[in-house]
Amino acid sequence: MTVLKKTGKILLILLGLFLMALAAAGAYLYVRYRPVLEAYQADAALVVAESNADTFTKNLSSYIYDDSGSLISKLSIDSDSDYLKYEEIPQAVVQAFVAVEDRNYWEHKGYDPAGILRVCYRYVVTKGEEKHGASTITQQLARSAFLSNEVSLERKVREILIAVELEKKYSKEQILEFYINSAYFSNRCYGIEAAAKRYFSKPAKELSVSETAYLCAIPNAPSYYDPLEHEENALERRDKILNDMYECGYLTSFELSRAQRSRIILTPHVTEGIQNYETTYAVDCAVRYLMQLDGFAFRYQFESMDTYRAYLDHYNNVYELCRGKLYTEGYKIRTSLNQEKQELLQRTIDETLSFDEETGEEGIYALQSAATLIDNRTHKVVAIVGGRSQDTQVYTLNRAYQSYRQPGSAFKPLAVYAPALDGGYTKDSVLTNIDVSKAKEMGVEAANLTGSRMSLAQAVEKSTNGCAWWLFCTLTPGKALSYVTQMEFSRIVPDDYYPASALGGLTYGATTEEMANGYSTLANLGECHRSTCLTSVTDRNGKELYREAAPWEVYSAGAASEMVEVLKGVIERGTARSMKWDLPVEVAGKTGTTNECKDGWFCGITPDYAMSVWVGYDEPRILENLYGATYPASIWKAVMSELVKDSPNTEFAQAEKEEDFRYDPSGAMDYGSYLPGRSDDEVLSEGYTVKNYREDHILADRAEALMYQMQELNLESEYYAKEWQKLYEEAKALVEQIYSRKLYAKESEKLESLSRPAGTE
Repeated sequence: MTVLKKTGKILLILLGLFLMALAAAGAYLYVRYRPVLEAYQADAALVVAESNADTFTKNLSSYIYDDSGSLISKLSIDSDSDYLKYEEIPQAVVQAFVAVEDRNYWEHKGYDPAGILRVCYRYVVTKGEEKHGASTITQQLARSAFLSNEVSLERKVREILIAVELEKKYSKEQILEFYINSAYFSNRCYGIEAAAKRYFSKPAKELSVSETAYLCAIPNAPSYYDPLEHEENALERRDKILNDMYECGYLTSFELSRAQRSRIILTPHVTEGIQNYETTYAVDCAVRYLMQLDGFAFRYQFESMDTYRAYLDHYNNVYELCRGKLYTEGYKIRTSLNQEKQELLQRTIDETLSFDEETGEEGIYALQSAATLIDNRTHKVVAIVGGRSQDTQVYTLNRAYQSYRQPGSAFKPLAVYAPALDGGYTKDSVLTNIDVSKAKEMGVEAANLTGSRMSLAQAVEKSTNGCAWWLFCTLTPGKALSYVTQMEFSRIVPDDYYPASALGGLTYGATTEEMANGYSTLANLGECHRSTCLTSVTDRNGKELYREAAPWEVYSAGAASEMVEVLKGVIERGTARSMKWDLPVEVAGKTGTTNECKDGWFCGITPDYAMSVWVGYDEPRILENLYGATYPASIWKAVMSELVKDSPNTEFAQAEKEEDFRYDPSGAMDYGSYLPGRSDDEVLSEGYTVKNYREDHILADRAEALMYQMQELNLESEYYAKEWQKLYEEAKALVEQIYSRKLYAKESEKLESLSRPAGTE
């Protein structure tokens, strides 16, 4: 008993000390940040004082304009007829939201102190990784009406202060009225009345308890719980909400059981879809920009497929919320889209594929095409076509940016050859044309296979798969694909970091928008610009929100220029020679054809434009005579000939000639240039053949090429320190493969003697 008493006293003392420390920390933080908090509080009081019922109403149309200022589309929802006063809102809706979102709603003053303490604790414990949670209904209204969705402690503080002011100005019933009418229910539905009409074709007052809980599930994650796309997800959350309502005493056990057993039968009201490709693409660009303004962190590299899927779920939810904002908050969107170029591109696709009139169940043409045209000078998308035109009431999928297809060999210049040129290879470097069927069994070790030899330029012109596979493995998938992710290809996933990606065999694929921007990057000497058609975004008050993203270097100017030179050969004498380009304007490009002719691509550039074209079926299947050089190249040539026929820009920009020696990592690197004329199996010393000697010296040459790059880096730059470390590790891995102890020691000494930047090991 004595021991227990002593233990109890110790625990009480420790608890007291902890509370004292917590109070002291709170007092210190309050004193230190008091001026900031007072400024936030003043700001909160001002914005709420200036608000009224219209502040929370989602009814302002947005407008999209082309490059000449002509209206392309008006974006709006019919929200006026869907607004419900508090007394018109079914009681079950109020109960559902209170039960699942904020059980203390009727008692608190806008925020939940216990929840805030929990958030602060998790913020400290996770060292800032967790910054969200514990938002009351009032806080959620404050965030949607006055703040961004950025996850930060500052935003959370502002949110709480505004919530407190809202509770002072408006009654609990008014706040719930604003909240329920402004809640986003996916598919451009704001408020419970709009949702009831959209998904059940009846007013909210006629909803059953089960249907009410089902709809109230959606605002938590509008994309994930979208009834038209993920009916089962919404059903699972419906059951949670019904349980919460039961726990709060809003339902009896009998009512709970009956509601959970009740089947949900959607009777969606069909709304008119957007029918033109310019609008759908402009909407996508605008939504993604609003996501950026909201603090969304876009990602293009992922540690695992689970990480990617979690990111995609989060992306889709934020995208859906921002799409709703675009339709309701009165933006004016000005774009680079040009009607004449759009009509030319659409007409050419329609005419080229008019031979095939097969349609699917919904009357949509089975054989389809998509294309994206970018102006290399403005770096903007000026025309985009997502399919063949036809008169239909069905929503038109914009395949140009929504359909991810295998790009085939058109991917090689971006992910294999330009990265190799950037790493020191030249168009004359000798590559190994390995047996791909054997290589598939070896993974990246396929770089050790032997085969016939040809120059890099010849490999590109002939679209030789064995060379691309070998080079991709030599570079390593991580290194090669890093160039593509830098250009913001959005669906390069962990499952793509394997040799098959060298041939464009990706898990999901790429869009014509992404491919066109990749080729435009080559035409712009390796400088990448974010792919978009936006030129201006203003809010309801006319304030300019749009800021052009700064370009960034993906490939060196020399590498990009040399890649363009090689791609000119594809059209002059390679796989696209049948195009028979006959204008004085220089062109460069690459064909792409996937297995069994299911996808055909042509991606090409002139000094003025970059354009990618895809042809295939929505449900991939064989099309006889579908190759990159047939229908896709035909569309590309017809459009580009018209666009550049009078252009004064006839030649591609050239990189400035470098005076410094440029090391060629393929060597004198012809395999046979070492001990020429001698047989591979000739023994030089015990256990060491001519073949071993040649392979060792190729490895040494490749390692020295990397060492040369390391010496050229700015060692004082933190960025280049990381790059130096990567090159060091690659060079070390090559040196460690050298069989000859003498050559190994020599190359190791060279590597370790290099000057190291600070922060490297």
